[in-house]
Amino acid sequence: MRPNYKKIYQDMLRMEYPEKLKDPKVKDLLEKLHTSEDVLKFNEKLFKQSRENQKLKTYDKQTMLKLLQYQKKHGHSTSYMSRKYKISRTTLSKWKGMFEEELENTMKNAGK
Repeated sequence: MRPNYKKIYQDMLRMEYPEKLKDPKVKDLLEKLHTSEDVLKFNEKLFKQSRENQKLKTYDKQTMLKLLQYQKKHGHSTSYMSRKYKISRTTLSKWKGMFEEELENTMKNAGK
């Protein structure tokens, strides 16, 4: 069972920033909260990021694979990806180890 991010953010906005709930762009973004990547983007757009919030990030498998595929496709280094997405190099390397086989299969299938 996944958290209902739409409801969570609606409640947060209702309490803290009720004026933002009237914005059509915010309403549209609320409808598109399906992956952890969507939630992180939404959160980044609405709230100022602090360094402390970086420690609380979590990613689903789909998002991890998407980031690794992007890195491989464009030939980016782990350091570049780490800076761009504010994810530690250690975490990216761990993901590569976890999904190495899946990543290879996905890239092979994309080439067909």
